[in-house]
Amino acid sequence: MLRELARRIDAFQERFGNGVSWLMFGMVAVVFGDVIFRYLFNLSWVFVQELEWHLFGLVYLLAAGYTMLYDEHVRIDIIYAKLSPRTKAALDFVLLFVFFFPSALLILYTTWPFVKHSFAVNEGSPDPGGIPARWAYKAVIIVGFVLLILQGISQAIKNFYWAMGWEERGPREERVKEIH
Repeated sequence: MLRELARRIDAFQERFGNGVSWLMFGMVAVVFGDVIFRYLFNLSWVFVQELEWHLFGLVYLLAAGYTMLYDEHVRIDIIYAKLSPRTKAALDFVLLFVFFFPSALLILYTTWPFVKHSFAVNEGSPDPGGIPARWAYKAVIIVGFVLLILQGISQAIKNFYWAMGWEERGPREERVKEIH
């Protein structure tokens, strides 16, 4: 049952992450257009400049769970690379509960009042001509961390199974194929 939950979370993150990746095309188009208009026509808009960093933030926040699914977050591999697969899984399992979940939950807990206030006052850009719905962007912080925590739950389940020896933890490439 838990393994099925992990599989469903992974499949959801795979689909969601692929969808989010399309935002990169939008971000590149917006930045390209901004550069063309700024340097060729000497035109610039606050809305477009804010949209650039909003799109970057959306990709960064919404793809965090997807990045965790593919084990692409930064870690110090000096010691980790020398460990056996079962030891890696046990270490990952413990560190998820010691560092990851407390940190992610703390961020959710401390972010919630700011997002709630932003909704309540219909917060927009303080700059004239800026993006009017800043509250929507702030809400994505909550969504991004919920997705990240969901993927953390999946990783914890998989690492527990691997650490116990109930399943073999193959190379990263094999784990990625398992999702598809």
